[in-house]
Amino acid sequence: QINLELYPSYIYLSMSYYFDRDDVALKNFAKYFLHQSHEEREHTKKLMKLQNQRGGRAFLQDIKKPDYDNWQSGLNAMECALHLEKNVNQSLLELHKLATDKNDPHLCDFIETHYLNEQVKAIKELGSACMLGFPLPFL
Repeated sequence: QINLELYPSYIYLSMSYYFDRDDVALKNFAKYFLHQSHEEREHTKKLMKLQNQRGGRAFLQDIKKPDYDNWQSGLNAMECALHLEKNVNQSLLELHKLATDKNDPHLCDFIETHYLNEQVKAIKELGSACMLGFPLPFL
């Protein structure tokens, strides 16, 4: 799960600097995706801290390179972000199910409190922006 939180941070960082380029110059998209990158990195830190507190060890893996360097448009980037957030949400739901199956209410509560609600909010925001053109925060 740690790598699955770092990967979106990496992609959002790529998106941010794409939209910050002088030939693209969509500063609010750049600002929004930079914020998202920082948020995903914070999610990673929380998971790593919990793992250490519970006596586990974090083993970092390689972060996959983004599939794209040219995000083409704000809409394309938001659609990619929506897909990414849905994948992260599915992974969190699977981790929550595993914690439930292993009778680990502490981890279940942690995931619910720190992740699932935020994921649903992000998916709704991105979905609305993609389908209806509603503005996202920072845009």
